[in-house]
Amino acid sequence: MTTHTEAEIASQPSCWRRAVASVPADALPRRGERVAVVGCGTSWFIAMAYAALRERAGHGETDAFAASEAPIGRPYDRVLALTRSGTTTEVLELLARTDTRTTAITADPDTPIMTAAGEVIVLDYADERSVVQTRFATTQLALLRASLGEDLTRAIEDAEQALAAPLPDELVKAEQFTFLGTGWSVGLAQEAALKMREASRSWTEAYPAMEYRHGPISIAAPGRVTWMLGAAPEGLRAQVEETGGTFFETGLDPMAELIRAQRVAVARAFAQGLNPDEPMHLTRSVILSS
Repeated sequence: MTTHTEAEIASQPSCWRRAVASVPADALPRRGERVAVVGCGTSWFIAMAYAALRERAGHGETDAFAASEAPIGRPYDRVLALTRSGTTTEVLELLARTDTRTTAITADPDTPIMTAAGEVIVLDYADERSVVQTRFATTQLALLRASLGEDLTRAIEDAEQALAAPLPDELVKAEQFTFLGTGWSVGLAQEAALKMREASRSWTEAYPAMEYRHGPISIAAPGRVTWMLGAAPEGLRAQVEETGGTFFETGLDPMAELIRAQRVAVARAFAQGLNPDEPMHLTRSVILSS
């Protein structure tokens, strides 16, 4: 029987197509605005990716924060809050404390975020039944990338390839993973590592690729995988392979490569007798008592 997580992973290309075809005209940050993007867990990592992409595209200074660590009082033109559930305590508290213009992206229109934010974009078609977030995260990033003027045709094609390709046995059976990224894919590397932890309780780490040689490479060894999202810095593959570790790089769009990591996380969960729909110690939303 197909789990909710598997079905949601498989639906990502169609969700991305829908997102890029319906980018809101006014609710998202405008060129030249100084923007803070906030979220928790997966949403924080997607915020990191968008912030890097927006600055690279020349749209304006953009900072990403975990909602609990966002600096209240720093001058921004807009706060963009990412929250699948619309109920996360730290996000709601932040929005209640700021006088800055606010926009939220959510999956659920029947939650407090609808009144907590000044403007709300609802991607209900990308909502999920699984606790482990997959398609909502990437769909909101597809929307945000399209809002910056990106053409996601190749990314969607790459996503379909990532779904169709068989999973290498060395990934399913690896002892440990280190995910690496550069620029906007640093956030996606963090998210890939999180998916492995959530779904399969795997030992995972994540770093900016150029930082890997400043200590973390000491963990590389036979049976362990260094997984690059995006193009690797020159010489890094050879250095990892000298340790006996596996260096994995495909050249797919990093968002599509994240899909492959999601699939590996599910495969590893099954191999351990775990249900990826019900990760240990986690719920769909963190709601703290007052």
